Amino acid sequence: MSIRNFSISKYILILVLLLMDVYVYFALRRSINKSKFSKVYKYLYFFSVFLAYIGFYFLYTNFTEKPLVSFFIPNLFIGFFFSFFVFKLFFIVFILFEDILRILELFFATLRNLFSKKANNIIAPGRRKFIRQSGLIVAGIPFTSMIYGVVKGRYDFKISDIQLVFKNLPRSFNGFKIVQISDIHTGSFDSLEEINKGIDLINDQNADVILFTGDLVNNDSRETIPFIDVFKRLRSKHGVYSVLGNHDYGDYKEWNSVEDKKKNMDRMFEYQKQMNFQLLNNENITLSKNGESIAIIGVENWGKPPFPQRGDLDKALKGVEDIPFKILMSHDPTHFSKKVVSHKTHFDITLAGHTHGMQFGIEIPGFKWSPIKYIYPKWAGLYEEAKQYLYVNRGFGYIGFPGRAGIRPEITVIELNHIS
Repeated sequence: MSIRNFSISKYILILVLLLMDVYVYFALRRSINKSKFSKVYKYLYFFSVFLAYIGFYFLYTNFTEKPLVSFFIPNLFIGFFFSFFVFKLFFIVFILFEDILRILELFFATLRNLFSKKANNIIAPGRRKFIRQSGLIVAGIPFTSMIYGVVKGRYDFKISDIQLVFKNLPRSFNGFKIVQISDIHTGSFDSLEEINKGIDLINDQNADVILFTGDLVNNDSRETIPFIDVFKRLRSKHGVYSVLGNHDYGDYKEWNSVEDKKKNMDRMFEYQKQMNFQLLNNENITLSKNGESIAIIGVENWGKPPFPQRGDLDKALKGVEDIPFKILMSHDPTHFSKKVVSHKTHFDITLAGHTHGMQFGIEIPGFKWSPIKYIYPKWAGLYEEAKQYLYVNRGFGYIGFPGRAGIRPEITVIELNHIS
């Protein structure tokens, strides 16, 4: 996108936001005009709009300047902007419905007046008020949830325990424990203390191996610097292995030259080494116990355009074709459906991330939903296709919206078991 087009898009977005605020304000005024607290409500609304636009400023600055670090206060404002925006979207659905009824009422009343002196309302004013009040209640639910997600939810790490059984798993690896993390996005973090708690939680799982499935940063590898010593504390019996995600290539930042972008990539490799992450770039590693082996294969990012398609399964498999049990690390779950399942080689389990569960949704026992499911059918949790498993991690960090509403940051613990 050119600078001119981006500038035009910015002004269009600001105009849309202003129109939304005006529309919502007049709808609220109809609801509270006769209340003795009407002035309080009006001032509260204008104050909320003011806070939201501060958040929009910080969000726009982050988008354009691509800062290497984040801070708590700007993140709070950005989170409020997103929360208030979603509140308005939900409320507008209800007041649009009310206004459509109002227009229909006016239309039919006009027709009746042509033929009769009596004209009745389609919907009583009290019922219209009920629609607006219902809209406020419904819109308040995601708003409250998102505010909680900003203040508390983004560091409320969840352990997901998964038990899988395989006939072809070598007996020596019975009970083998994998800890998967994904989508760290170091440039979004504003608390070393909270991340250290997450690292402690990972280490408490006593993993045989830790696998990181990409997106270490948002835009620039230098975002990693404040967290190198933090992630260096990760411990497992067989080490930490990683792959690259779409954000790790520096594609979302304008560089002064091709050479600068290459230096950024070189730094990415170096920082992963400093953290003791062994990066598998279309490569593999063999883990052996008692003369038996399993293979861990890592591919570069492969996603649906515009995401890069650098993953090369054939190259990554070289040397481990005959290993009976294979674990694949591939950042984008699209790769599993488009390439992995149909590949001539059987992958027992593929580990992915990328979706974050959109950081917004509902997860209760027996039911999970997020808007991201309409883009990625396999968006969170365990899936099986053609006798091959896929696990999509919900992400350790966050990006854009600095919070987690209903979709907690995830540490996945997968125990492999042999079955005869």
